[in-house]
Amino acid sequence: MGSASTRATIYLDPALHKALRLKAASTHRSISDIVNDAVRETLREDEEDLAAVAQRVNEPTVSYEAFLAQLKADGTL
Repeated sequence: MGSASTRATIYLDPALHKALRLKAASTHRSISDIVNDAVRETLREDEEDLAAVAQRVNEPTVSYEAFLAQLKADGTL
């Protein structure tokens, strides 16, 4: 953990906490490092999702009803 860390209190499900403790012990890492990595990965995935949405902003939208009607017309339903 870096020297520029901020302390935070989080509440974990007891089973998750136990899993984190076991993973930390078996990987010789701290719980903080594991949680920081997981949060970073989640934020990275969110960034990728937002970029994908931005790339598709000009695509036409199709209502659910229209999509079902198309599936029915194609013989899929």
